[in-house]
Amino acid sequence: MSRNIPIVSFVGKSGVGKTTALERIIAALKERGYRVGTVKHDTHGFEIDKPGKDSWRHAQAGSDAVVISGPQRMALIRRVAAEMTLDEIVTLMGDVDIVLTEGYKRGDKPKIEVTRRERSTELLCNAEELIGVMSDYPVDVPVPQFALEDAAGVVDLLERLYLKSEERS
Repeated sequence: MSRNIPIVSFVGKSGVGKTTALERIIAALKERGYRVGTVKHDTHGFEIDKPGKDSWRHAQAGSDAVVISGPQRMALIRRVAAEMTLDEIVTLMGDVDIVLTEGYKRGDKPKIEVTRRERSTELLCNAEELIGVMSDYPVDVPVPQFALEDAAGVVDLLERLYLKSEERS
């Protein structure tokens, strides 16, 4: 029986510290024993194979799906006709307790916005889209607010909203 894996998107303008915040939150979730999946949304397109490497050569030869497998990691590179939805991507992730995304600011998943005064004090999201804000200044929205370094506080929120109510193995 498939279960609903919670998905939370971390959004914010470029340079505000989304990746750094996510690194801390992932580490804090792992310390508490959770299995974490992450998705980085890249609207500009990307390449992860290096030209000349075997996986790149397989794709160049026309393979629609290339898997790179080793003792500790596996990667799937698949051609797609259109961008997959976040829900479709999550079904490929396997056994995780929560999925955190960096990006998907226009998606329909709950969001935590990361903002930094020196970058801008104008939020990307409306209050209704947010479950929290990570910031270095007070933000006038009716959601929990956390310092940029407060990974434990964010994980407490994620546990309260999505993780503690689930049966965990």
